[in-house]
Amino acid sequence: MSKNTILHKANTRGHANHEWLDSHHTFSFANYHDPKRMNFGVLRVLNDDVVDGGMGFGTHPHNNMEIISIPLEGDLQHKDSMGNVAVISQGDVQVLSAGTGISHSEQNKNKDRAVRFLQIWVLPKKQNVTPRYDQISIGDLEKKNELYQVLSPDPEDSGVWIHQDAWFFMGNLEEGISKDYTIHKAGNGVYIFVLEGDVTVDGQALNRRDGFGVWEVDSIQLKADTNTKVLLMEVPMHLA
Repeated sequence: MSKNTILHKANTRGHANHEWLDSHHTFSFANYHDPKRMNFGVLRVLNDDVVDGGMGFGTHPHNNMEIISIPLEGDLQHKDSMGNVAVISQGDVQVLSAGTGISHSEQNKNKDRAVRFLQIWVLPKKQNVTPRYDQISIGDLEKKNELYQVLSPDPEDSGVWIHQDAWFFMGNLEEGISKDYTIHKAGNGVYIFVLEGDVTVDGQALNRRDGFGVWEVDSIQLKADTNTKVLLMEVPMHLA
């Protein structure tokens, strides 16, 4: 099978510093616009955010978007128009299916340290669904030197679920460990985002915060060049 790839080095991402918020955008977002970097399939937003102590995003609306938040450090306070009040921390994954419409706020719970988290938006395969909130701790799912699932389309499967034929896996791999990843659904691609360390994916060397998309393949191979943490996001390359 032929293969297509796209490489996004960490230093080529869009960058916005609002004093209280330092954000790097893999894809076009807010004031950062690059027509060549609008999305990877239905993966529309991948923001790498740092929010100062006591600061955050005030109440704002969304609709018809699957929004996933993955804290990397610190604690994030969530409130929404459905009445959910929750804190997500490193080791948690949060999902918000905006559907017909929802308002929410996200604040750094701590005043004395920053919170670092990934904000990810995925276009849904169903429009105007009933809004939904969920969060899980992935501590029970994590397996050293394995790729472990944290998101899928199936409410009965491991991790959170969204209204899209997407699968997210994370890996905490020691130097020298190799892993194969098999695509779940024909027509999907996979976008690898390096959280820490260095990894080679199908011959492409990647470093911290690099992104690498691969599609028109059945599987990919990862090899940890140093101790590394990665996020794999398998998504449809086209809306159904």
